[in-house]
Amino acid sequence: MKVNFFATLRDIAGGKSVEFELDHGVTAQELLEAIMTRFPPMRKELVNEEGKMYGHVHFFINGRDVQFMEDDFQTKITQEDTVNVFPAVGGG
Repeated sequence: MKVNFFATLRDIAGGKSVEFELDHGVTAQELLEAIMTRFPPMRKELVNEEGKMYGHVHFFINGRDVQFMEDDFQTKITQEDTVNVFPAVGGG
């Protein structure tokens, strides 16, 4: 499963896209845990002390923010889905 990272997360991941070997039908939460296990510095960038994703971080599945999907982080992901992870980005 390919996960695309953006902005400062690319530096941590070592590139734009990273492949993860996960079972078909994993949940968004399981993928999030796999991301943080593989890249420990991402934990402080993605989740708070309670393990909840920061509101300013966006985890998209096929262009939809998982935090606004019916099943939230229990949403199932398939190998064909596109996953993008965006941190807060400022500028002006």
